[in-house]
Amino acid sequence: MEENAVDATDIAGFVTADDFSMVSLFLRADIVVKTVMVMLVFASVWCWAIIFDKLMMVRRLNAKAADFEAVFWSGSGLDELYERIANQPGDPSATVFVSAIREVRRQPGGTLAGGLSASLGERIDRVMNITITRELERVERNLTFLATTGATAPFIGLFGTVWGIMNSFQSIAVSHNTSLVVVAPGIAEALFATALGLLAAIPAVVAYNKISKDIDRYANRLDTFAGELSAILSRELEKRG
Repeated sequence: MEENAVDATDIAGFVTADDFSMVSLFLRADIVVKTVMVMLVFASVWCWAIIFDKLMMVRRLNAKAADFEAVFWSGSGLDELYERIANQPGDPSATVFVSAIREVRRQPGGTLAGGLSASLGERIDRVMNITITRELERVERNLTFLATTGATAPFIGLFGTVWGIMNSFQSIAVSHNTSLVVVAPGIAEALFATALGLLAAIPAVVAYNKISKDIDRYANRLDTFAGELSAILSRELEKRG
């Protein structure tokens, strides 16, 4: 019995059974539990990278949209504004504008002064909708990873916990010793996997909900701008009609 207790207190050569630091829990863990822990740590780090990237991106997009809208409503001509930003729109709002005016310029006449047809108005609406969808897909890229991590990380951690507890029971069966000296390290390692799962899942869920809401607001902003631009071009259609 004493020999078994000694074996339980020295697993990594320098890690003792009464050492419950995170490093010690990882080093003592079974290879399967270690794999689970590494996966969860990687998922957590990647989630935080996505979170910071998306938060900064949404803030940057809203700032650029405000700047473009200020220029758009400043009274300058649409053709003039198009000439200035056609090659480098800079943000999705400007890209939507450029796509609409570019569709206008494909008609005979080449400018807004050439008039609009009803079919052209429908094409412009479709082009703007396609452009908005494409731009939002780019903004939402990697966001699915947050949702996936939030949904699966607790269960991955739970798998590591169940596996670790099974190993603890096997240690009890082999040593015929139910002392906490034998049981506690294995259970602590197992529960550590669950903690890592929650550590990865909770920020991912909270951030996903916030970022999704922010992106929805930005999408509504793009839709509103596209509707306003469509109304302006429709007035041109009525004038030339």
